[in-house]
Amino acid sequence: MRFLADFHIHSKYSRATSPNMNIPNLSLWAGYKGIGLMGTGDFTHHLWLQELKKHLTPLEGKGLLQYKGKQHFILTAEVSSIYTQNGKGYRVHNVLMAPSFKVVDEVNKALGAIGNIVSDGRPILGISCIKLAELLFKISPDIMLVPAHIWTPWFSVFGSASGFDSLEEAYGKYTGKITALETGLSSDPAMNWRLSQLDRFSLISNSDSHSPQKIGREANAFECEMDYWEIKKILETKDKNKFLFTVEFFPEEGKYHFDGHRVCGVRLDPQATKKNNGICPKCKKPLTLGVMYRVEELADRPLGFVPENAIPYKSMVPFDEIIAEALGVAKTSKAVAAEYLKYVTTVAPEFYILGKMPEEELFKKLPEKIALGVKNVREGKVEALAGYDGEYGVIKTLSKQKEIIKPVGPISTDKGEQLTLF
Repeated sequence: MRFLADFHIHSKYSRATSPNMNIPNLSLWAGYKGIGLMGTGDFTHHLWLQELKKHLTPLEGKGLLQYKGKQHFILTAEVSSIYTQNGKGYRVHNVLMAPSFKVVDEVNKALGAIGNIVSDGRPILGISCIKLAELLFKISPDIMLVPAHIWTPWFSVFGSASGFDSLEEAYGKYTGKITALETGLSSDPAMNWRLSQLDRFSLISNSDSHSPQKIGREANAFECEMDYWEIKKILETKDKNKFLFTVEFFPEEGKYHFDGHRVCGVRLDPQATKKNNGICPKCKKPLTLGVMYRVEELADRPLGFVPENAIPYKSMVPFDEIIAEALGVAKTSKAVAAEYLKYVTTVAPEFYILGKMPEEELFKKLPEKIALGVKNVREGKVEALAGYDGEYGVIKTLSKQKEIIKPVGPISTDKGEQLTLF
């Protein structure tokens, strides 16, 4: 079967998350989006785990769970490791995936003996990535360990403010057991392809959502059996016949794409940052170095290089953002919410509208401006103002398209067919 998966989200028990992040709402919004497999998020939190056990039914032999016989879920959590290694401080986030409540209970028991896992859905622990990997794989070889949003400046394995220069430095002998890498909102696969050290890993994309409306803003397309171990094997082997593509933010929209100082209103690309020696031209303090800068630091390949075994991707703009621009209002407005729900409940799920709906039908069933915005995104005709220092970037889909940002890299299958969403 063909489905979209969003593995990394958070529950209402994580900091700065919506109280609506519960199983019924997640299932409802997965339907609006067209997502077949949702991560549960936060399985380390005792109260959330109680809710998961109450609402979700394990599928025997599949390693997944189901809500009311329909929506599929996979047990996931995120752990924040803050620790010192070889005299230097590191802060790294990792996503964990598990095939059963039994394994989750063992993970929670082990992590609970190390630190506090009850105060927040994303626990902060003083455990290194190496020790975390050792602990997890000792419990079960079926666990998947995925370095989260690997380029985020403050909390990631390659982050400019707290990261390593290689995965081996972070995970040691367990590097080979890592299933995949999460690229994060501020980078796309093309940026990651510039590092030959990443070629062996599957690159996955997830929403890291804190509210139901934002699930699926990045996702992964599979064509396989809905089965935990099948998905694990596909990610381990980078099976292009079954791992079809990822759905991506335009990375410029991510809030750490460029360098800068939000309080100073200073946004710089890596070249300008280098000219300023990494110093803010306004306040004269060090800039927050973004994802592009860090990629440039570690890259051993030119922009545009595509590895032979690369999984394709498709850059998209969330449907509510397209609606908001067409209406000329903020995407958080009630008018946008009303229009969005009208179309995803009476026309088609979001991903079908964004990717697969024929153009003629698009302009027939949606207002012209909204349909045009969708069409422009499909064709890469967007203008981008890059995000920086925690400030989201802006993607324009209805401007004059003087500047066209194209998704870099393959957005077609090996057969030369245009990738379509579901």
